This record gives sequence, structure tokens and C-alpha cells, in this order.
Amino acid sequence: MLDEKLLRRDIHHVAEQMRRRGIELDVVAFNELEAHRKDLDIRLQALQAERNAAAKKIGELIKGGMAVEEAKKQQAEQQKSLEQQLESVKKQQADVRLQLDELLLSLPNIPASDVPDGDDESANLELLRWGQPKNFEFAAKDHVDLGERNGLLDFELGSKITGSRFVVMRRDVARLHRALIQFMLDLHINEHGYEEVYVPFMVNTASMTGTGQLPKFAEDSFSLATDSGTEFYLIPTAEVPVTNIVRDTIIASQDNPDLGELPLRFVCHSPCFRSEAGSYGRDTRGMIRQHQFEKVELVQIVRPDESPQAHEELTGHAEKVLQLLELPYRKVSLCTGDLGFSAQKTYDLEVWLPGQQAYREISSCSNFADYQARRLHARWRNPTSNKPELVHTLNGSGLAIGRTLVAVLENYQNADGTISVPESLRPYLGGRESLL
Repeated sequence: MLDEKLLRRDIHHVAEQMRRRGIELDVVAFNELEAHRKDLDIRLQALQAERNAAAKKIGELIKGGMAVEEAKKQQAEQQKSLEQQLESVKKQQADVRLQLDELLLSLPNIPASDVPDGDDESANLELLRWGQPKNFEFAAKDHVDLGERNGLLDFELGSKITGSRFVVMRRDVARLHRALIQFMLDLHINEHGYEEVYVPFMVNTASMTGTGQLPKFAEDSFSLATDSGTEFYLIPTAEVPVTNIVRDTIIASQDNPDLGELPLRFVCHSPCFRSEAGSYGRDTRGMIRQHQFEKVELVQIVRPDESPQAHEELTGHAEKVLQLLELPYRKVSLCTGDLGFSAQKTYDLEVWLPGQQAYREISSCSNFADYQARRLHARWRNPTSNKPELVHTLNGSGLAIGRTLVAVLENYQNADGTISVPESLRPYLGGRESLL
């Protein structure tokens, strides 16, 4: 979340940055709420001082000639009145605190200064293109037609087993899916130096709130209520459990010696579950937008001054996957209107899909600065000041497995319906040069 002190110090700057994201912050309402908070703080301090003073007056009353019992009775009545007033002020403070917390949780991150302004994805800024889309000498098919030819991608069966936007993968396609996972994990661990972690696929409310999924995206999540009343959520991305590794911790402290020192780099393969409540019927054909899919996720926890460079490096790690698979892609900087809720800056990698004759997102790599860390109470001990400070968090898909599978099927298709295997994947497929 945003720094509450920043809102108090320069609410107009925050309002201006929210407008860049298409959000109108009610400055008057915030100032009124803040003034009320200050008044209640002053009132509480005055009542506490009055209560402390009243406790000492019994001796003065007795010295003034009042009977002991009468003095005690008068003091008890005054103390009771003060306690009631204190209780009333504390309740008002709790209500104001709740309103402030709700406001802070509802506000997205402030965009970086170099994020392009714009209302939607049409204003995203293309930074580069890598590779050249292949010119096929035949009518290129999309992944649905390619996969359904031999029943290797079965959407009807997925729908029968569960419902729409689920798929069953069989034989060569299922093996290709698994090979992509192993290939990406090996690359990020062996060449890019990430630590592999395996995490729960269900998380609690605190974990979802800490990374910004709640309360904003509750309708996009699959929640699971238990008999005990505890609510769990199926993870929308491994970003949630992996980033929560550092929740309520001070890194590089004696309390958490196992975490080591910054930077921390984690890679995690996991399924992801999304209700796609806001998709409104988009991408209903095929595997582009499923309720269940898999990703290899990259998460970095770094020092604040290192996060811009870490963002470039993390994005480069995701790009390396596409380059080794020789899949044409482009890199774009998301504009303010397309930026994710918690992100300060995001690069999207979009892979070329011949079946759609379009570039489609395959990875989003984001720098969240201290936005998630403030929610998570994730800190590091600065050796210069020896004081705890907020870390910066970053993450990106390295890559989305289903969409990479789609890209391989479509870009490596042959006229006879077979699929050539990218050279970098062959060791993971027993040396095979083609599938299907």
C-alpha cells in the first residue's frame, strides 16, 4: 500500500498520480478524515491527562475537609465519567482507522515517472522486437486445430470433467508441457541463479492481502471456506505464496538467519487458478485464458536502490526463455491505464502466435517498489543505519507454460500437422525432433 505519511504530507501529489491511472482521489474527504483523526488524538491525550490528574485529587479533597468516603465516591464518579469518555473516543478512533485503512487498501501503486500515460493497452509503448515471424507456405492452424487433430488437446473432456475453460492434455502435448516446465526451471536455477521453492497452492487472507490481490480482486479469486470458518484461496499466481516468504520478517537479522541476505531470488513452478471474472467472454477458444494453468514464476526481494536494475535483469531472464526457444516476441512498457494494481512499472513480453496473427502476452515483469512490502511488513536491516527498512519486491513469469505451449505448437507446425521440437527442448524430450 501507499505510505500514509505521503498522503498526509502531499495529498495533492498523490491525487495527481492517481489521475494518471484514471482514479479520482477525494482530497476533501481525506483531509476531513485526517482532521478528525488529529482532533481525536488531541482529545484522547487530554482525557488521559485529566484522568491521571483526577487520580491524585483524592488527597487534596481530604485535606480540604471532605470526608474520606465522600472523597472516594466523588473521585470514583469522576473516574467513571472519564473512562466512558475515553472509551467513546477510542471507538471513534477505531472507526477513523478503519476508514483510513480501507482507503489505503483501495489505492493502487504510484506509477514510476517514466511509465507512459494512457487509458488502455493501445497506449503501451513498444520497446523492442526480437525474431522474425515465420512465413508459412501453407495455411497455418491455431493450437486448437493442431491439438485436437489426434485428441491431444481435449477441451470437451475438460468441460465434461469440470466446466468451460479447462482442458485435458494427452501424450505428446502433455509431455511437451512437462518439458517446458523443466527447461525453464533448469535455465533459471543453473544460469540465472534463482533458488527453487515449492509452496502451498492455497493461501490465507493475509497472504492475498499482502501482495495486493485482496480486497481489490476478490471476485477474480477462487475462495475455499472451511468448516472452522477459515477462508483459503487457490493461488492466482505463485507470486502470492513466494513473496509471502518474507512477510513479517527482517532480512539479514539474527531472527531470520535462514533467509540469507539481499538480494533474494526465488523461482517456483505452480498451478494458477483464476475465475477470469473480468474477461467478459474474451479468448473463449483454446488455452489462452483458462481457469487453471501453470507458470514458472520469478520473484526477487532487493534493496530499494537496486530494484530498477533488478527489474531489467528479471525481464531479461524471462526474455532468455523466448530467445532459446526461438520464439518471436516484443517487449512493451505498460501505460498507466494498463498497469497492474500493485505495480510501479511493468514490462510485458508478447509472443507471436501465427494462429491469431498477433502478439499475445506471455509474461508480465513488474517492479512493485515498497508497495507490497508495506502491506507485508517485509523489511531488511540496513547495515549503514542498522535500522529496519522496507524492501522492494519484483516478480515476473518466466514463463506462462500454457501460452508457451501454444506458441511452440503454432510457430513450429509443419504442413503435415507435425510439430518440430525447438533444439533447446530436445534434451527434455528424449532427443526427439518432432511431435504428433
